[in-house]
This record gives sequence, C-alpha cells and structure tokens, in this order.
Amino acid sequence: MARNVSHGGNLSWAASLAGCSPRAILDFSASINPLGPPASAIEAIQSHFPALPHYPDPDYWDLRQTLSDLHPVSADWILPGNGSAELLTWAGRELAERSTTYLLTPGFGDYFRALQSFGAAIVRCPLSLERDGLAVRDQGCEERFHASVFNSDLVSLIQNSDLQTHDLLSTSHSSPLPAFHDAGFLLNNPHNPTGQLFTQEAILPLLEQFSLVVVDEAFMDFLPPDRQSSLDQVIQDYPNLVILRSLTKFYSLPGLRLGYAIAHPDRLKRWQQWRDPWSVNVLAAAAAMAVLQDHAFQQQTWEWLDTARSQLEQGLAALPGLHPLPSTANFLLVQSDHPVVPLQEQLLRQHQILIRNCLSFPELGDRFFRVAVRTEAENQRLLAGLADVLRVE
Repeated sequence: MARNVSHGGNLSWAASLAGCSPRAILDFSASINPLGPPASAIEAIQSHFPALPHYPDPDYWDLRQTLSDLHPVSADWILPGNGSAELLTWAGRELAERSTTYLLTPGFGDYFRALQSFGAAIVRCPLSLERDGLAVRDQGCEERFHASVFNSDLVSLIQNSDLQTHDLLSTSHSSPLPAFHDAGFLLNNPHNPTGQLFTQEAILPLLEQFSLVVVDEAFMDFLPPDRQSSLDQVIQDYPNLVILRSLTKFYSLPGLRLGYAIAHPDRLKRWQQWRDPWSVNVLAAAAAMAVLQDHAFQQQTWEWLDTARSQLEQGLAALPGLHPLPSTANFLLVQSDHPVVPLQEQLLRQHQILIRNCLSFPELGDRFFRVAVRTEAENQRLLAGLADVLRVE
C-alpha cells in the first residue's frame, strides 16, 4: 500500500514493495540533483576528518561569511542550520505568535508540521490546479488565473479567494486591500509542487501587508542567477521578511543536512537562543564552503537541467493520460487520468522506479504525481516504464 508521506525518497518502503535492495531503486520521488555530490564536497569532507575531535565554531562565522558573498547582506544576516527544515521550525514558532498564518496550498507538508507544532492558526489559500491552468477556489467562489497567478498580486489573490468568509480578516474601508497587520504568510518560490516561479512583483505587496513573511527558496538555486526571483536584494528593507535556503538539493547532499536563513540579525539572534548548540557539524560546514565556490558544478547543473527537463516534459506529455505542468525547478508535477497509487506500485514492482504520489497534498489526491528531473538515460528509463505500465492498463 502506498504511504501518505510528506517527503520523497522513502527507499526502505519502496524496496520492500519492489522486493529488492534500496540501492536498486531508481528514485524520482526526491528532487535531488543527479549530477552530485560534487567532487569538491567529497574532498572537503575527507580533508576535515581531523576536525572531528573538536566542537564546531558555535557562530559558524567562516561559513556565514562565505554565504554572505552570495547575497547582498553581511554575515550577521545569515544563519546556517541543520537543513532548512530546522530553520523552518523556528520560522514556524514565530509565525505561530501571529493571530493567523496564511499558507498557499497545495504546499510542502513540512510547513504544517512546523506551524502545528506551535499551535499556529492556519488559513489555507487554495490554488486549484486544472489541466488548462490554475484556479483559485474557496467556498464555491472560483476565478481562473492560469499560470499568470504567479505573476499576480498575491494579496489581491487572497482577497479574490473570498477568504473574508472565515471572519479572520479586518478590512479597511479606506484601502482596497484587506489588513493583515497581525498575520503571517508562508510560501515557497519556486512553488512546490508545481515548480512555477513567483515574480518579485507578486510577493512584494505581502511585505507591506503582513507582519511576517517567510519565503522558502529551497529550489531557487536551480535557476541561473539572471533568471532567479530571490528577495535577497530587498531583505534589508524589510525586517519582517525571512528567506529560507537549502544547500542539499542543488548539491545532492540531503544526507548531510545543511540550509540557511537570511533575516534581520535581531531575529537570527533570537533563533540562536531557541535552538540546540552546534546544529551544523564540521563536515557539513566544510562541504558547504567548498561547493558554494564550485562554479563549474553550478554551471554544469544549469546547462543539464534546461535540456533534461524539456525532454522529460515532452516525453511525459506524449504518454496517454499524462499532463505535465511547465516548471522552472528540477521537478515536474503531472496530472494523471489514471489513479496514481496503482501506477506508483506497478512501477515499483515491475521496474524498480519510485515516483512521488501526491496524497500528502490533500488538494491534489490520487490524480497527480511528481517526478524529479534526472539524467537523460534515467529519464528515458522512467518514460519506458510508464509506457509499459500504461499499456498494460
């Protein structure tokens, strides 16, 4: 039976269903760069084995300085963490202090974990995915935005969703926009699970309306710098903004656990007081400093992704009953005319291939699945496996 999990990459469960070793599973469920880990990370880890008998620098100053070279902020605006998941926990604690937290759905399941851990009051802002585009639905009210929703004013989007029926908004007669002065907003960009990219113009009005805005940019690195839509350029103008970044997806280091937050120094000092000391181990810190300067690997990834994603999208669209959505990230969300759970199980049993069902996204259910973009040969193996299973059906 397929599990309703909030993360991909559950190889133990997949292997038990497929009757093989976890190493034999071709994993499309976790959106990890297939070109890594880069050699620079392995070399840095090996060279820092002698540091294991010593505690890490509790302030991680060298790592913070290296990260600050990538962003227009000083090192005290950056806090490394044990994966971005750890930092999401502290963002969830702060959001829970607000009267309400607004959350675009479908959204990453770990957001609910972080918010509910501290008793946050959550209002879902649903994006209903349709084959011909995107729609926003709430209480029977529907307005189509198609993909342009990601270029729209998100505050107006919430207003158009008729969320006032929840009696959670205070609307000012002097302003066309509702007031969210004691509310928080959490979203990811690029959006997971669609892979669509919000423009800065879509997000900036949130910063004027909400007391705290947390933007998870875990997949932003997969876009070349000239195509990114990061808010790091404006963060010093908005003390109510928090940016979360991941280093494990782009550099294929999920087992090492490393992410970082960009936020006002006063906020990060508060987080430091909340969390356990030495959250980042010395090997993870060393690997991070190495890969952040590995420009050859970064360029190789950007060049691989554009071609591989396009080929995979076209291949999926050519299969009967599958409808992939365009994406800017290293994964594709696919609407299926076929029930996904049986499809996932047949792929595992017959081809040892794992795709991500979307049962953990209640808005999507059993008619969507998500696949990572992998190498051309691996993508072709997925397409062949899907063609075989769909032909059997």
